[in-house]
Amino acid sequence: MTPARLIVLDEQVLADLTYWIRTEPRTAMRIVQLIEHASRDPLQGIGKPEPLKHRGADYWSRRITQEHRLVYLVRSDRVVFIQARYHY
Repeated sequence: MTPARLIVLDEQVLADLTYWIRTEPRTAMRIVQLIEHASRDPLQGIGKPEPLKHRGADYWSRRITQEHRLVYLVRSDRVVFIQARYHY
């Protein structure tokens, strides 16, 4: 198993996660699962990882639901999670 990178949560992700915990706890649990997987292997795995070409080479997204995406920035030693609600 690949060692996990450091997880960094932007303020927006924390606000989004708080929203999901209050409104749809199952979706919040899915986000936690996606964060866990992305910290181990940011470029493949669950949630259909996809590069965000319009934001830059190191930006990726994973599908939370049909409508919402988890957006994150991949660095060599860390994964910075930027958004966990809406579509990019």
